[in-house]
Amino acid sequence: MRGFNNAGLTRTGMQGNLPPEAQEKLEELQDLQETAQQVAAQKQQAETQLTESENALEELEDVDEDTTMYRNVGELLVQTEYDEAQDDLEDTVENLELRVETLEKQEERVQEQFEQLQGELQQMLGGMGGGGGGMGGPPGAGGPPGAGGS
Repeated sequence: MRGFNNAGLTRTGMQGNLPPEAQEKLEELQDLQETAQQVAAQKQQAETQLTESENALEELEDVDEDTTMYRNVGELLVQTEYDEAQDDLEDTVENLELRVETLEKQEERVQEQFEQLQGELQQMLGGMGGGGGGMGGPPGAGGPPGAGGS
């Protein structure tokens, strides 16, 4: 997951030693991390479906228009016309491209919120004498994304 450091963001961990405001920020960070993971999974699924649909559309170009074709409808195979299959695949590709684009924007927004909240928490902890180790731990255990650790 780009930019999200799992280390240091556990629901139990050091919360007992934090003031209520910091505990609240930490919980918000954890919620954002879960949201980011859900969005990433949805995006990966949409990208897979998009690739499959694009591949099917490319394969369709090599098929003679008079060939008898079938499509899955639930558990059944139903005969379909070439033009109908092509139109449906093109619509599917277009919709999935929009879905992936939307999820990418959502991923960016969550990342920005995560980084902002992480900075606020680090300032809070730094003001308490928490030091420069990110979320109260050693460098890499909860510091900025990419600062070591895992």
